[in-house]
Amino acid sequence: MNKFSLAFFCFSRFAAGAKIIPCAVLGILLLMPALSASAEKIYTLGVVPQFQAKKTHRIWQPIVDELHKRTDIQLEVLSKPSTPKFEAALLAGEFDFVYMNPYHMLLAHQKQGYEPLARDIGKSLQGILVVAADSDISNVQQLDMQRIAFPSPNALGATLLIRQELSDDFNINVIPHYVKTHDSVYLNVALKQTGAGGGVQKTLDKQSEKVRDKLKVLYRTSKVASHPIAVHPRVTKTVSSKLQDALFSLGDNDSGRKLLASIPVTNIGKTSMSEYTTLMEKRLNRFTTEVK
Repeated sequence: MNKFSLAFFCFSRFAAGAKIIPCAVLGILLLMPALSASAEKIYTLGVVPQFQAKKTHRIWQPIVDELHKRTDIQLEVLSKPSTPKFEAALLAGEFDFVYMNPYHMLLAHQKQGYEPLARDIGKSLQGILVVAADSDISNVQQLDMQRIAFPSPNALGATLLIRQELSDDFNINVIPHYVKTHDSVYLNVALKQTGAGGGVQKTLDKQSEKVRDKLKVLYRTSKVASHPIAVHPRVTKTVSSKLQDALFSLGDNDSGRKLLASIPVTNIGKTSMSEYTTLMEKRLNRFTTEVK
């Protein structure tokens, strides 16, 4: 008699009033491994909200589906309606895996012990300042004490690097206007609701042609290491290494590279905290808002 037959026999006898409780207990114990095997563990993947939630899921869902095929690791994409809400969840350790900006990597490492697994080693992160295509603004000095759109207080390329360099390199102060996402920044500038706005090249490239045609890049910041994919220390080394290897394997064939390009990532590879700790020299905390 196999374990399923034995369990059924025990339960049926117990239901009929037979005093065979030990047998029923044995049946439950025999069934437990099968039940637990069917309940696959789901790991969360947080994604910094550079885009609207629907667009974020449209980009990442095919990637996590492919990673599941390669590893049997089930990932659930989680996005938040704004960067501050994402930051709060990140610093509370809500995500098992997370794609975030380099400054978030510093904070997440300090608060929760997150470690970077991979990043785009083919390029770096650089902030851009955009103005309307027909704007009279031709240099950053004209932005002193002007209202500038930013996605959020702690966005690295789109906010912090820009504010730090305007202040330290040009002695310029601006009036920040936070609009939650990169998409909203570009719309604000295109509609001339603000004189300029902060973003990064990859999110500008993702805009519709109608929006891009109404914008021009006024200024580009210095470059820093690109957005990492990181892991919380509660995830076992076996699982994190398996997912890391699968991420690297996406870069080995055309179909995988096409998926990564949608993020966009051009050349995925290894990274470490040493690539992000150099940001401390910029003293970006002068321009950040503490997440509580």
